[in-house]
Amino acid sequence: MGPRTGPRTQPHAALRAGPEPHLAPGRPHIGALDGLRGLAVAAVLLFHAGHLPGGFLGVDLFFVLSGFLITGLLLEELGGHGRPALVAFWGRRARRLLPALTVMVIATLLLAWAFAPPAMLGPALDDAPWVAAQSVNWHFIGERIGYWNASGTRLFAHLWSIGVEWQFYLAWPLVVAVAGRGRGGQRRVAVVAVAGALVSLLLMIRLGVAVDTTRAYEGTDTRAFSLLLGAAAATAPHFGPHFGPVRDAVAALPRAAADAICAVLLGGLCAAWLLTAGEKAPGLFQGGMFAHSLGCAVLIALLARSPDGRAGRVIGSAVPRRLGELSYSLYLWHWPVYLLLPRPPAGNWVWDWGWTLLAVGLSLLAAVVSKAAVEDPVRLRTRWATGRRGWAALAVAGAVAAGLWAAIPRPVPGAGTVDVSRLDQL
Repeated sequence: MGPRTGPRTQPHAALRAGPEPHLAPGRPHIGALDGLRGLAVAAVLLFHAGHLPGGFLGVDLFFVLSGFLITGLLLEELGGHGRPALVAFWGRRARRLLPALTVMVIATLLLAWAFAPPAMLGPALDDAPWVAAQSVNWHFIGERIGYWNASGTRLFAHLWSIGVEWQFYLAWPLVVAVAGRGRGGQRRVAVVAVAGALVSLLLMIRLGVAVDTTRAYEGTDTRAFSLLLGAAAATAPHFGPHFGPVRDAVAALPRAAADAICAVLLGGLCAAWLLTAGEKAPGLFQGGMFAHSLGCAVLIALLARSPDGRAGRVIGSAVPRRLGELSYSLYLWHWPVYLLLPRPPAGNWVWDWGWTLLAVGLSLLAAVVSKAAVEDPVRLRTRWATGRRGWAALAVAGAVAAGLWAAIPRPVPGAGTVDVSRLDQL
């Protein structure tokens, strides 16, 4: 399928490279946060199919969730053991992200080799090493590959956000380990997170005025405010005798008030997804995206402290929760499916929605298989996925991916086109 322009050509975030359902022994699992993932991934899928103009904002929700959950885990380890176990943390992140990602890359390269045109296979081969290095976002920025008008031929364009999260996972634990140690550690972590979020906002405002906003949209520095606002929401700092812990203040809200605030915030997020007119929306890069992330952070903090309230039960009900549990694999697979599945001509809404249902159905099928065959065995530590066996299996999969990348013939530029210099010889 050839490149397309407009909202349906933009792949989005990381849906979701977030933490395991149980981050630590005895730590309660919050179904409402899975439900938020489900709502966000649904928004992103509809946006990519051309049916929800502001659905790309769901990526901010996933970033905020990542910052919130990861920081909560690190602070929990810091409080229990005096320091976070960084090597173990990075190992868990690798086990969570890399196996399913590696399988998707292998399968996508094979499918592209078999079915994709040269204009799609060539860029996939070019982008794959950057995907392996978890820095494909900076590759796209450096090569000036316009996110909003060129991603329709990039099978791995959606992995920019996985790169942003991975880079955050590498840097932020070191900050928490240093700033969070000792008395007043959570206060320092909160101050660093808020200050970093404001700096990130200023960078986005400065860079977001460009004609091509790819740098502002995909840069780790310009997107960090979403992750850092989530991190700040996970802290419980004392800011003096007149200001109790922020999380305690949230917990002290009456349940009815918390439910009402959650309903207003959720309604505001949905309205933003429905009404934001793509990347050209006024104010999007001048604070609009920041305001959306701030609303996400408040909503997440409220749901985490009152998960059994009415809002938490609705958001954490079966359908959004199950969709959220599939969200990482669903995110990985949906964009290659969207690009490789032939699409009928635009203009007929019946055919358009029919294609959408088929594409989403195939993406869900691939996600279910990936979760059952790859994610769950690694997460639940099936015998083949534990210890040295697990790392050996990942190494073998990586070697297969590298060998496949080297073995697939590179498309010849311009193959199948007319050589205008030889027209006079015909």
